[in-house]
Amino acid sequence: MPDSTKVVLIRCETYNHEDVLIAVQKGLDLLGGASRFVKKGEKILLKPNILSGDAPEKCIGPHPVVFQAIAEIFQAEGAVLSFGDSPGFGSALGNARKAGFMTVAESMGIPFADFENAVTLPNPDGKLVNKFEIAKGVAESGGLVSISKLKTHALTRITGAIKNQFGCIPGPRKAEFHSVMPNAVQFSKMLVDLNLLLKPRLYVMDGVMAMEGNGPRNGKPIAMHVLLFSTDPVALDSTVCRLIDLDTHLVEPINIGVEFGLGVKDDIQYVGDPIEDFINPAFDANRSPVPTTEDTSFLSATLMRRYSAPRPTIDAEKCTRCGTCVKVCPAEPKALSWADVEHQKAPVYDYSKCIRCYCCQELCPENAIFVKIPLLGKMIHR
Repeated sequence: MPDSTKVVLIRCETYNHEDVLIAVQKGLDLLGGASRFVKKGEKILLKPNILSGDAPEKCIGPHPVVFQAIAEIFQAEGAVLSFGDSPGFGSALGNARKAGFMTVAESMGIPFADFENAVTLPNPDGKLVNKFEIAKGVAESGGLVSISKLKTHALTRITGAIKNQFGCIPGPRKAEFHSVMPNAVQFSKMLVDLNLLLKPRLYVMDGVMAMEGNGPRNGKPIAMHVLLFSTDPVALDSTVCRLIDLDTHLVEPINIGVEFGLGVKDDIQYVGDPIEDFINPAFDANRSPVPTTEDTSFLSATLMRRYSAPRPTIDAEKCTRCGTCVKVCPAEPKALSWADVEHQKAPVYDYSKCIRCYCCQELCPENAIFVKIPLLGKMIHR
């Protein structure tokens, strides 16, 4: 069986540095060792998922200790490391510092790569996107190691190995993709095209503590006690679906990944600790057959999106009127606006303008936005 179908699962109970380092070393050894992924003196960029600058305990991104263990092992192989990510909102460097990555990086002499400026990379083999504006730091690296978090996501059900590379696109440009690709299928095609262009050498996922429920920022931490490793992001994300009892057919990045030849979701070789030890069917994930976005031909797509597709909804009691949702809404004109001049009331939606990208729900700092399925959507897909 080819290595591309291999997924390694290693039990890790805590974020104790020694325990994590041992687990990461075991995982890499089962894939052939770190020397398989880097040559001495080669520039390698570590790309953790840094959605926002929140404490590691919130489980929004991979734990800095996991990042540290990977960095230590790659440095020992002679890699010249840099790291970075483009968050959903705010300064890339500032969010990395608040999330705890800069403390580790500075102690190890790992610079923060340029994630503010962009370089245009042609993608002539792309099925949907023929060029990408990629962070300069990514374009200047010799290889990429993708470090993701096991967690839920409103648009793509889970956000894992495939979706992590979206952070290689500098902040404002990500909003453009949400605006021009307003359904999960198109968005997932873009993600797969991006992975095929960047070709990360290794995918590592932190599931020691995962996030269930209202992810990717406001879900609940849940212990899964596992670190996952693979060279195939489709296989890795498919493995996550098995762990949390989620049908892979509901996860568009996996479906498109198979269609475009990014990886496989069946006939996966599991090595390391038994996968059965980590399965949790009670994991809180969206298993509803209702599509997260609507792309229907028999009625106006706009009408279907407005009246049947899941919609972001604000809990006015939790809302602190910070305005983040209004700022990050990529729709033109915006689907969110203030209900009053003084901003004393929660923002309100115009669902005829809402493209169901869920950026507002994703980046709300107060867990005040959740996704609700309208009655028509439940009736159509029951």
